[in-house]
Order: sequence, then C-alpha cells, then structure tokens
Amino acid sequence: MTDHYKSQLPISKSALWVLFLIFCAVWFYALAARTLVPTDEGRYAEMAREMVATGDWVTLRLNGLKYFEKPPLQTWMNALTFEVFGLGEWQARLWTGLCGLFGILITAYAGTRVFGRRIGFHAGLVLASSLFWAALGHVNTLDMGLAGMMTLTLAALLLAQRNDASERAERNWMLACWAGMALAVLSKGLIGVVLPGAVLALYTLASRDWAIWKRLHFGGGLLLFFAIATPWFVLVSIKNPEFPNFFFIHEHFQRFTSKVHHRAGPWYYFIPILVLGIVPWLGVLMQSLWNARREPAQGFQPKKMLLVWSVFIFFFFSISGSKLPSYILPIFPALALLIACYLEKASDRVLTLTAAMVALFAAVGLGFVGKIPQLASNAYEQPIYQAYLPWVVAGAAIALAGGLLSAFLVRRRREWALIVLAATTFASGQVLMIGHEPLGRYKAGLDHVPAVAAELTPQTPIFLVHLYEQSLPFYLRRTMTLVEHADEMEFGVKQEPQLWIPTRAEFVARWNALHAEGKKAVAIIHPDFFGDLKKQGLPMRVIAQDPRRIIVTNDIKTAS
Repeated sequence: MTDHYKSQLPISKSALWVLFLIFCAVWFYALAARTLVPTDEGRYAEMAREMVATGDWVTLRLNGLKYFEKPPLQTWMNALTFEVFGLGEWQARLWTGLCGLFGILITAYAGTRVFGRRIGFHAGLVLASSLFWAALGHVNTLDMGLAGMMTLTLAALLLAQRNDASERAERNWMLACWAGMALAVLSKGLIGVVLPGAVLALYTLASRDWAIWKRLHFGGGLLLFFAIATPWFVLVSIKNPEFPNFFFIHEHFQRFTSKVHHRAGPWYYFIPILVLGIVPWLGVLMQSLWNARREPAQGFQPKKMLLVWSVFIFFFFSISGSKLPSYILPIFPALALLIACYLEKASDRVLTLTAAMVALFAAVGLGFVGKIPQLASNAYEQPIYQAYLPWVVAGAAIALAGGLLSAFLVRRRREWALIVLAATTFASGQVLMIGHEPLGRYKAGLDHVPAVAAELTPQTPIFLVHLYEQSLPFYLRRTMTLVEHADEMEFGVKQEPQLWIPTRAEFVARWNALHAEGKKAVAIIHPDFFGDLKKQGLPMRVIAQDPRRIIVTNDIKTAS
C-alpha cells in the first residue's frame, strides 16, 4: 500500500463535513431526549446538584451524606454545567457526551497521524458507530468519562512514540499522556494510571522495545501528573480523615479482590457485552486482533500496543471480583484503530458477510419483537412495554435495511458501504435508546413529581422507607431521609448517623410526632412494607403509586 494511498481521504472533504455535522446534531440532540434513569444517571446528576447547592467542591455527597466511592472529576464537570446552563437532562449528560465525542475525534486524529488518513477516518467511523460506545456516550455514568481520559492517554502515547515524531511533538504528546492519566485518576481512581502502566510493561515484554522507557519524559510527566491529580486527594483527606482508608482500601483493593460490592460475574461476563457492543464490526473483530500480532520490529510498534491495551484491560476486568458492563469501555478506541487497520486489507467477501451479519441480527430482533410485552412483570408495566414496540421495530428495520444496502454496495462503492453500515447502525442504536423513554420515566418515578411537589414546602421532610430513589431527589431538588435501608450510602450513614433513621419503629415515632404537631411530611415507601405500616395505623394519604413505590403524606385532612 503506497504512502499516497494512505494519505488520501476515502471521501471528499465536503462530504466528510456534512456527515460529521449530521452526526453531531444527532449526538447532541439525543443527550436531552430521555429521562435520567436510575441508578447511575440519577445518582451523578444529584451529586452535582448538591455540590452546586452546598458550594462544597471538596467533600462529595449523595442525598446529603458523604459519598467517597469515586473521585470528583465528573461531579465537578456536571456541577459547572449546571452553574452555566441550569439543571436538566442534557446538562447532566453533557460531560459524558463530550467525552464520547472527544474519544472519537482523538482516535481518528491518532489514527491519521500514526497510520494515515484513510485509517484515521475509518477508526473514527468504527468507534462512532459501535453500539456500546455510542450508547454510553449518552448515559450519565463515570465510565465514559474514564474512557475519554484513557483514550487521551492512549492516543497521546501513540502520537508521542510514533517513529516520525519530532522531539517537540514527543515531549508535548507525552505530557498530554501524563495529563490524561491524571484526569483518568480523577475520573475513577487508581486504574487510570495502573492500567496504562501495566499495558506499557506488557507491551515492552511483547515487542522488546526497551527504548520506549527513555522516551516517556518521566520528570516533567510526573510533575504534571501529581500537579493535576494530587490536590483534591490531599484536601479531601484533610477535611475527612476517614477518606483514605475507605477510598484506597475498600474501593480499590477489596473491590478487585473480593465480592464485597456484590457485582461478581463469571469469567466470560464481558464476552457477550463485547460481541454486542462492537456491532456492526463484529464480523471483522477477530481478524483485526489477529492481524495486529505481527508488525515490523523496528522502533515503536503501534498495533502491538493497541493489541496489548485491548487484551489486557479485557482480561483485567474479567478476573476482577467486581464487574459491570461499562468497565470494558476503554478498550473500544483501541479496537476501533485495529479494525480500521484491518479494513484496508479486508476482502469484499468479508465485508459483505459483516454487513449481512448486522442484517441477520436485525431480522432476528424483528422476529422476537412481539415478545417484548412479556417482559412486563405486572399489568401496570404492560402498556409501557407496548409503547416501546414501535421504536424497537423502527430500530431493527433501520439496521436491517442498512445491513442489506451495505452488503449490496461492497463491490460497487466500498467506502460508502462502510459509511452506510456505520450510519444506519448508529441511527438504529439511538432510536432504541430514545424509544426507551417510557420505561425510563417509570423507573425514575418522573410521572409522580407533580403530585409530590404539590405537597411540599421548603420545610417538608421526605422519607425513603426501605428503598432509595436515585432520580427523584434530582427532579424534586431535595435530599431525603433514609429509613432502615442505607443502600450504597452505608459508609455515609456510619459517618453521620444523625442523618438517617435506622429502624422502622423510629420512623413510625417520627411520623406520628410530625402529624401530632401539624407538620406535613411525605414518605416514599417500598410496596412490600406499606401494608405493615398501614396496619400500625399510621396517618397516611396516598398521593401517587406504582409497583415500584407508594408515596404518601401524613396530611389526611383532605383525604376522601
């Protein structure tokens, strides 16, 4: 393959800009198209809301309680967004959306500078259309923020170490790499530096590129890393002496080595997530990994670095005692670059089969769409799942049409076949997510907000009896008092036990006392415990309910 061919864009610049602007319009529109769904979206939006309300940018809190499970970067960014643009769904997702988009752009740029324009374009196309990356770019969770900063780390390392990099470029990009690791640490903890460090060590062993250690700019890099990452850890530890043990021991060592967080899974937990998440490029995934094994052993070997990054991080989380689907998100930019490298040599037959595989998945999805209402666990949920049906049909139909059209175009307009496959898969994924809104509203309890808000004054306490609502505190703009069930705030209630009610008996006494004093209160009660409270004769008027929650007030004067 000639250098001239590598340096050519596969489409015209005007077509590229049109596609990019359309993509950005859809990307940012989708940030505002859905309710903040429990658990992560409501949690991290509420933490940022409380940060703005209290003005405390050091001690993180959830529902008014100390919450030290994660570092502050995303909460800071969300809080800044709320300060500038106000509270809302798209504001809560803006940092996540920007990190996802940044990951696509920096991956495309690194691919362009290291491998050539064609591979850079294809890398951006692959990452932007991969279902998992595109989906989590629109979910307010920490893992996309982490993935964005780790993508900066990886891309900057590739750009610094490429064989034709000048001394200045090497230094500047390595400083960007160190900054990326520091921001990754502030995003989700020590894995932001541990994982890249382990990858670098394994890459050195695999490639025997020992000279890379001389080009890491340790002096300036470490100074920059600690200047970015250290101040908050020092401040929060001074202000909260209990922080270091909880954060570094409980949230890192115990999370990885034990099942203390009740998020265990089998060794193959992430395989189906990767298989589905890399669609529409599943048909070329294994070939792309295999293709990266051999590379000229002269200087830096970028494909081998990408292979080690992908395989090791996947393996690391597979053996961890704590597993969540989004943990493997940081491998997707590396996979996108490897897939883009392979697409340059992939045969028409392989690409046709890849497109046909997407069409087959979509056809199977259409075949099972009628079973979606059966996912409802009760009659209340039936119409909610029924409302999702047209969106699933539309999403599957778009993917089916895109897969078939792409397969048809492979031998005629190869580049447009790839673009059609990417664009229709991306559109299909966004349709499926936007159509989830009725289910999201139900899970968040959003439809009950007007009824609850009508009962509230600034002084009205809200109790959460044997449950925790992750989204309602954000939408009601209120913290709530936990009763009997500490949920993930167990650490917080141990530090500030006066902020919760540990037993139902104490709640009953508090509720009755408020009623006797003529002070209104609201309680959100788990349905399994409502009957018991009713038997105890608590003054309760139901103002809203569904199978997940029953919401009552102690003001029974207007009860029928």
